[in-house]
Amino acid sequence: MSEPRRFRQSMAWLHTWAGLVVGWVLFAVFVTGTASYYREDISRWMRPETTETRVDPATAATLAGQFLARQPENTGGWFIGLPKAEKPLTEVYWWTSFDGPFHHALLDPATGEPTRTRDTQGGDFLYRFHFELALPSQWGRWIVGACAMVLLIALVSGIVTHRRIFADFFTFRPNRSRQRAWLDAHNLFGVLPLPFHLMITYTGLATLAPMLMPWAVQTAYRDAPLDYFVEAGLMPKSRPPSGQRAEGLPLGDIVARAASAGGELPEALLVSSPGDAAATVNAVFEEPHGLTHLHPQIAYDAVSGAEWARNGAAGAATRTATVMYGLHEAHFAAPALRALFFLCGALGAATVASGLVLWTVARAPKGAAPEGIGLRLVRVLNIGTIAGLPAGIAAFFLANRLLPPDLAGRASAEVWAFFGTWAVVAAIGALAPRARAWPAALGLAAAAFLAVVPADLAFVGEARFVAFDVAMLAAATLLILAARTATRPPAALWRSPPTGAVEA
Repeated sequence: MSEPRRFRQSMAWLHTWAGLVVGWVLFAVFVTGTASYYREDISRWMRPETTETRVDPATAATLAGQFLARQPENTGGWFIGLPKAEKPLTEVYWWTSFDGPFHHALLDPATGEPTRTRDTQGGDFLYRFHFELALPSQWGRWIVGACAMVLLIALVSGIVTHRRIFADFFTFRPNRSRQRAWLDAHNLFGVLPLPFHLMITYTGLATLAPMLMPWAVQTAYRDAPLDYFVEAGLMPKSRPPSGQRAEGLPLGDIVARAASAGGELPEALLVSSPGDAAATVNAVFEEPHGLTHLHPQIAYDAVSGAEWARNGAAGAATRTATVMYGLHEAHFAAPALRALFFLCGALGAATVASGLVLWTVARAPKGAAPEGIGLRLVRVLNIGTIAGLPAGIAAFFLANRLLPPDLAGRASAEVWAFFGTWAVVAAIGALAPRARAWPAALGLAAAAFLAVVPADLAFVGEARFVAFDVAMLAAATLLILAARTATRPPAALWRSPPTGAVEA
């Protein structure tokens, strides 16, 4: 055996097992991350009571400050996200220390009081699940970071393995054998958006790099970790609290000064040590149009309103890092490019799913021979993840429309609907006969997405949500097609190829 062929075979082994070990997590990461490209649209759909109102951001900031001043445990800091067209509510956080807990509320910008919209995490749940998996923050991010590293290995080894990578892209042989059809599908889904897969994996790792590799910053800024962000040009310099109480200016005055100095309205305010004589207010502006995810900031003395500092010029390293953030989150993308990112993300999920199924198809026993324990476990996990996760997302949306708007703990109930439905579909995959497990699980997921549309029409029925309902119907259609495909008799998997044919 030649050395190049031996090397490709070793890469094929690495690609196969690396993809299997982390495939279920990566499928969840791809699906929820792809949905997060429309995070704000999902949140608007899940808060149908919210309508766009024209409120002066300065007034909204003053009212938010009055609300926060009345809250306990607010001496550490405040964050105020000012209302804008795509997010017409004032979002506030407050805390005593950066060790937590962090408190959160959505305010009506016209009154400064908690909004009467239904309690829901909206698109933020899917966004945070994408990189935290609904686990404690550090645990979730470490798991996702480790899986992303393995994905990068799987992508590179897959490129090395496929010596006919471009020819395989134009090849699809559904009638050759079941295994060959799945391999061709896996190649198609993987090769078509391959540049996107490499980019999104690498930039995802870059966003987690400060956590995955913190030692340089910890060594250089051991006693003053915030100085790193100041010197990198990410934030203005701060000052410690004085310990003396003082009444701050209305935050609306700070917004007006920042708009005059920065040439545009800020999108958020960050108040450090509110109520202290040395309190500061950072006015945070939207990032300039382009790839860099770099927010200009101006810090003001909260008591006098005098400008205190600005973030410095970002160096090459900082700008490179913020480009990684910008590419990954696609804040720069116009609607057409955002749709392309969404399509590529969906193909990424399809690549992972087809690879997981291919693993079981390639190892399926002949005829009526029983499955081994390992093969059955992988098949059950495949069904539970590939069909269960979409069903859970549909149930999350469905619960938003079916649960009473004033239900206590409503946001948590929606999340429980997500995990509960996921568990039910996984149980179906584990308990149903092998021939009916995939159709039953996929059919249930399709039915859940179909049910979202009449539920929306019955309980809300507004024209502004037509695009969302169409997306639900499209997801249901894809799942129905997948369920129908799963009901077809398997092709002649063990049929010998025609004379002269060469298997790749």
